[in-house]
Amino acid sequence: MIKIENLSKSFTLHNQGGAVIPVMAGANLTVSPGECVALVGQSGAGKSTLMRMIWGNYLCQTGSIRIGATDVVTAAPREILALRRQTLGYVSQFLRVVPRVPTVDVVAEPLLTLGVPMAEARARAETLLARLNIPQRLWSLSPTTFSGGEQQRVNIARGFAHAYPALLLDEPTASLDAANREVVLTLIEDAKARGAAIIGIFHDEAARNRLCDRTVDVTAFTPKAAA
Repeated sequence: MIKIENLSKSFTLHNQGGAVIPVMAGANLTVSPGECVALVGQSGAGKSTLMRMIWGNYLCQTGSIRIGATDVVTAAPREILALRRQTLGYVSQFLRVVPRVPTVDVVAEPLLTLGVPMAEARARAETLLARLNIPQRLWSLSPTTFSGGEQQRVNIARGFAHAYPALLLDEPTASLDAANREVVLTLIEDAKARGAAIIGIFHDEAARNRLCDRTVDVTAFTPKAAA
């Protein structure tokens, strides 16, 4: 489902005379349906960089990133948007939404963009919000005023509203209490059971051990000159 081959990435520092900093070279990774792979490595090793390349936010210099039939590296912008709508979900650590949009609509939005009827999309959103212990009195309010933990749970609900065939998870259990952490772990297990291919960053070692079929140390992809 996810296949990365010979991926390389460097950053050009235009404010420092155009210096080029290589950060990744020769990255190869395959994630099958129903498999969860954890990216590990010290801070700055490239875990988030790799996730952003898979998501299509960062361009790479060489290689391919195939999500199903789509190569993110060569895809047109409209193809990336279609991929994100239908196939590739992403749960980041931070909630970014338009102010004043009610929380229930923030969570329902991925379904609405796929043409799911409003009533059905909202019902799915409400089920997830209740499961993640977001009080019903908050559903009609914008999540921009919520606490960090509440915003994270809204972000998780949004990321699991649609049954994406592939998922990127960036610290999905960070800052959660024990009860909500268990809910999130169960949601991820359910996604695996239905066949989602998952790549995640899990600093929560217990969560990583419970969910992940294997780990990939991204320091193996560090260019030799930069190692």
